[in-house]
Parts: sequence; C-alpha cells; structure tokens
Amino acid sequence: MGKYRIIVKGIVKNLDKYLIVEKWFDDRIQDPYQWGFVDGEVNFGEAPDRAVVRVITENTGLCTQIDRILYTWSFMAGDTYTIGITYLCLTGMEDVVLSEELHNYKWITKEEFADYINNQDILKDLDNADVE
Repeated sequence: MGKYRIIVKGIVKNLDKYLIVEKWFDDRIQDPYQWGFVDGEVNFGEAPDRAVVRVITENTGLCTQIDRILYTWSFMAGDTYTIGITYLCLTGMEDVVLSEELHNYKWITKEEFADYINNQDILKDLDNADVE
C-alpha cells in the first residue's frame, strides 16, 4: 500500500503585495536556492486550514487569516502520493522573521510572479485561480 502526504501552501498577501520566500531545493542543480511560497506538511490529525496558518507563522512569524482556497495539486514520487492545497492568506504585517529553513524573502506584485517563480505549473495554477 502506498503512502499519502498532504502539503499546504500559503500565498500570503498584504495590500497589493505577495510574500515569496527563497529556499534550498537541491545541491545537484545549478541554482540550489529557488523562490516560491511558504509551504509545509500537514501533521497527522491536523486540519489543513490550521496547518497552513501554523506553517506560515512558523516560517515567517506572520499572523495570517485564510481568505480562500485557490487551487489543489498532486504528484507521485516513488510510493508516496502527495496532495497539495494552496490557500490565499491575508496579513496586515510586513516584517518577516524567517525560519532557519528559509534563505530570503521579498514582497512582490502579482505581475512579478513570473520574474521569480520558475515552476510553470505553479504559474499556470495562479493564473487559473485568478489571484487578486
């Protein structure tokens, strides 16, 4: 029997800016640090809505509130099936305190997503979700 894991992703918005974070992905690629959104695993028995708020707070120090689910996604790696839920989360805070797992952060506009996010699937999902 295969394994499942659930990942939540928080796209954090403050006024007209969105938080992106730079994190290490893989030493075997040319640029091991890449920009993306805050994400993390849902703990066993934890509701995804609570998990996304927890993950954002643990990784950035920001207090957020969920606006809505933007999209879902999934992929298979080995014998593990990963299901992802992406949330739009709102905050009134600007000062970010990064966890040790993250390298850097920026507040960017929606129009700048493609300048930082390399994953074309994420960009398509954002476009389809009509992020405001």
